[in-house]
Parts: sequence; structure tokens; C-alpha cells
Amino acid sequence: MKGLIFIDKISVKLGTLFLITILLIETILFVFLYYGLLSNRIEDETNSLLARGNSHRDVLAKHFEDVTLDHVALMESEAETIVVITDEYNDILVHSDSISDVMMQTINSDRTHTEKGQLIENRWRNKPYMASVSPIYIDDQLKGYVYMFLDTKSIRNVSDRLTFQFLIIGGLSIILTAITVFFLSKFITNPLIRMKKATEHINTGLGTESLDVQRKDELGDLARSIASLSNDLQHLKKERTEFLASIAHELRTPLTYLKGYADFANRSTTDESKRKQYLKIIKEESERLSKLVTALFDLAKIDQHSFSIQKKHVNIVILINEIIEKVRPTFEEKGVKLDLECKDTFYLSVDEERIKQVIINLLDNSLHYTDRGKLVQVKIKEDGHDVIISVMDEGEGIPAEQLRYIWDRLFRVDKSRSRKHGGTGIGLSIAKEIIEKHGGTIEASSVLGKGTIMKIRLKKGEDNCEKDIDC
Repeated sequence: MKGLIFIDKISVKLGTLFLITILLIETILFVFLYYGLLSNRIEDETNSLLARGNSHRDVLAKHFEDVTLDHVALMESEAETIVVITDEYNDILVHSDSISDVMMQTINSDRTHTEKGQLIENRWRNKPYMASVSPIYIDDQLKGYVYMFLDTKSIRNVSDRLTFQFLIIGGLSIILTAITVFFLSKFITNPLIRMKKATEHINTGLGTESLDVQRKDELGDLARSIASLSNDLQHLKKERTEFLASIAHELRTPLTYLKGYADFANRSTTDESKRKQYLKIIKEESERLSKLVTALFDLAKIDQHSFSIQKKHVNIVILINEIIEKVRPTFEEKGVKLDLECKDTFYLSVDEERIKQVIINLLDNSLHYTDRGKLVQVKIKEDGHDVIISVMDEGEGIPAEQLRYIWDRLFRVDKSRSRKHGGTGIGLSIAKEIIEKHGGTIEASSVLGKGTIMKIRLKKGEDNCEKDIDC
């Protein structure tokens, strides 16, 4: 029902707008055409009338004789026009047809005539005749006048026919225009209606309406945008569902451990050595749960765009060296070598705590997947206007088909080992967000069985500040 109301509203509005616009244009064109045709016809008639009078005047100026006068009157007797020839005192000499009172009034009207002749009556709408006068001069002396009269009935008939024809054409144009506008509005609104249905389906989660994304106009662009938005929303919905399911699983596991081992440790029959072991497991799971909650809190701030970056000028070599010295005991405990390679000093405009978070996360991953006796190395080098920080290990490596997914939230290459090492699958996702907030990039390359390289690229100096971040 809502769809039909929408159809009616937009179709009526567009149709009415198009119809009014087109009718207005047609009316203007018809008026100009009507008056143009009528004016041309009247102009032709008046020019012809004046030309005939001047022609007779020229003949009489050469031969102002009774024979010539009769001949002119005889010539006009078979024409639609009426000729009246008078002397200089407007006394009638000859005429080609009967003279009405209106003609006599026109002849006797007091006026000044030009030698070339002129129209003395052109009011065809409310006068029975149009008239012209051509003075006859012989040796610069006025000898008489040639009056020409044309019945205006023929012009009025032409005007009536034109009016009738234009009314017929106008009526047909209105009908055809209305039909055209109706189908045109449907042609335009149908894709919009389908797009409206598509957005309703997106809103209700019922999937998408099939849209014509092959169109090459603005409606096609809009259809492609809606289809792309629908796909993105479906993808986000799927990701959200999977994310919530994964979070529920990640939270359930440590909570189960905490509850179970707490029960075991609380039993009076549990000996002290077992109780200590259970308490150790409870502590490890609590720490893992704390890390997960902290990571989720960071993700929530990222999604809400409240993940702040407070930049300052930092010697990145000193910063990373401090991080390495802080985590070195953990590496030594496992028997993994840790090395820093850097030949120069580089200053970057970064958030010190966030960069520490990224580097520690990368080093922690390398430590977990690198066996005893292997090497984890951090390299800092210059590349044009950029500084590249590489964390390289000789660990297990990442399968090529899974490498592209390591930045996804809660993705883990080896879920059983990740859980064993306390991994949440969120650290790399947060690290990528942090680096991108700094205007940099982070990428990974790996060879299975040989190791992984995590490469961070940041601009030197303060050029890598984003506009929306206080540096």
C-alpha cells in the first residue's frame, strides 16, 4: 500500500510538472506561430493591395485618359479588389464595382497622402474593407487618386481557419503530451520505486530488490550505489554476526576455565600443589580475559571514531630500543634472540603509547610463533620521505591463502595455538587501525616454515599528521 501511495505521489508530481512545463512551452510556440502566420498573410495582402494601386497610378500618370481609366476599372472588375479613381477633388471618375457608404467615408476622409501611396485603413478585424490610396501626379501637379479596397472577410476567414486548426492541433498536442508525460513519468519513477523497495528491504533485512545497474545515466549510478551499499551492509551484518559469535566463544572459554578451576581449587579435598596449579591457570585466564576486554574496548572506540591519537615529535630509534629492552627478558626466557638494527636516527610525529602498543603486539606475535634458538629482528631504515620499521622473525610463517585475513578481527591462523599463547585475534586489527590513523601503512609477507615480516611505513617529521587529529 505504501508503495502504491509512493507511486501515485511521485508519478503525479512529476507528471504534473512535466505536463505544465510542456504545455507552457507549446502554448508559447503556438501563439508565436499563430500570430506569425496571420501577420505574414495580412502583410502579404496589404503589400499586394498597395502595389496594385501604385501600379495603376503609374499607368495613369502616363496616360490620364478616359480609355485608360476605363481599362483600369475593367481590369479590377474581375479581381477581389475594388478600384475607385477620383480627381484631385475626390470626385469619382470611374470604379470597378459598386461603392458602399463605408468606401465613400474612407474616400472623403480628410488626410494627407504621400506621393508613394499608403494604407489608409488596415483594421481588418472590425472594418469591412482595407484600403490604400495612391496619388496621381503629372508634371508635379496632382490630378487624382487611385483608391484600392479589399474585403476583409477573406482575412477573417483565414484567421478563423487558423484558429480552428490550432485548436485541433493544440487539443491533440495536449492529449499526446499527457500520454507521453504519463509513460515518461512511469519510466522515470519505476526505477526510483524499485530503489525505494530495495532500501526498505535493506532496512528490514529481507535482502535486496533487483536493480537495473546496467543503465548508463544518473539512475544507473544511483542503482549501483544502492546495490553497493546493500552488499556492504550485508557484509557488515555477516561480519557483525560472526564477530559476536566469536566474542561469545572467546569469553565463554576463559569464563568456563575460571569457574571450573575455581571450583576445583575451592574443594577441601584438593591438595596444595593442585590448588596452586589451578590458581595459576585461573590467573592466566584472567589475564587473557583482561587483554580481550581491553582489545574490545579499543575496537569499540575505533568504531565510534573516538580513538584518539596524540602526536608528538619522537626519536623512533630510542622509543623502539626502550621497548626491546623491556621485552628482552621474556625473549631470553624462551631462548629467542632479539636484535635491533638501525644505522641512523629518525624523528617521527607519532603517538608514543600507541606506537608502543603496535610494536609490542608485533614482537609478542613473533615470540609466540618462533622456536628456541631462532631470531627476531627489528630493522629501522629510511626510504625517501618515509621510515620503514620491520619486525622479522624466523617462526612458523603464515600460509599464503590466510595472509590476507590476518588483519580481520578475531582471525587466527592456528586457533588452538593462539589460544594456548593467550592470543585474541584482535591485536593486528588494532595495530592496523593505529598505523592508518598515523597516515601510514602496515603490511605482512611470510614464507611458511621460514618466518614472517611485518613492515610499517610512516612519514618522517610532522608530515604524517592527519587533518582531523591534534598533533
